[in-house]
Amino acid sequence: MKTTRDAILYGELLLDQPVDGPRVSVDTVLLSSYVKVRGGEKVIELGSAHGAISLLLARRFPSAVIEGLEIQPGLVALARKNAAGNGLHERVSFREGDLRRIREIYPAQSFSAVVVNPPYDEAASSRHSPRESEAVARHGTQCTLEDVIRAAKYLLANRGKLFLVLRAKRTAELMSILSREHVEPKRIRPVYPSPGREASVILVQAARAAGKGVILESPLYIQDSCGKYTEELLKAYTTGAPQCP
Repeated sequence: MKTTRDAILYGELLLDQPVDGPRVSVDTVLLSSYVKVRGGEKVIELGSAHGAISLLLARRFPSAVIEGLEIQPGLVALARKNAAGNGLHERVSFREGDLRRIREIYPAQSFSAVVVNPPYDEAASSRHSPRESEAVARHGTQCTLEDVIRAAKYLLANRGKLFLVLRAKRTAELMSILSREHVEPKRIRPVYPSPGREASVILVQAARAAGKGVILESPLYIQDSCGKYTEELLKAYTTGAPQCP
C-alpha cells in the first residue's frame, strides 16, 4: 500500500495515510471535535480505516479507552502503526472485523460511545471508485447505513451515545433508521461550506434507549462570506476536549 506521512492538527499527530484510499478530511476533524465522552469511558470507532479519528479522540480524551474496528486488513495494520508512531498504542487498539457480524466479535452493550463516519453513499445509488479501499469507505460496498446503526445499537449500553457525520441530503433516511432502531437523535448540527449555500453534512449525536427530543444546533460554517475559515472551524483543529455534561 502506497502511503504519505502527513501532519494532522498542526502536527499533533503524524499519520501514514493511503494514497488511494480514505484520508483525513474536514469531516474527520469535525466529527472528532463533536464527540463528548467522560473520562474512562469505553469508545469504539466503526470503520476506523487508518486510525485518524480514534487517535484524535485519544488526544482529546486522555483517560478514555478507545478501540477501532475495520474490515480491511491493510488499513488495520496501518492504524496500528500510526498508534505506535504517536505513542498511543497502549490506549488505542485496532481490530479487523466486519460490523455486519458484530455479534460474533463483541458482547452486547459493551461500549459507552460509538463513533462512525459511515459511507456517504449506498452502493446501489452511487458510482463506485475503481479503488477498492475508497469504494468501501465512501460508497458502502461492504455495509449499508442500516448495518451501521444496527451495529452501533448492539454495542451501546443503555443511554450510550452514538456520534456520526453524514451527507446532509441523507438526513431523512438517517432519522428514519435511528427511530426504527430506537437510537434516538439528541443533537443535530448542520455544516455549511459558507453562508448562502446548502448544508453539506450533518453532525449527529444519538442515544440508545433514550427519550424523544432533539436539539437542532446552530449551523457551523466552514468559511465566512469573505472566504476565510471561521473561528469555529479552526477551533475544531485544536485538541482541547469539550466538557461532557
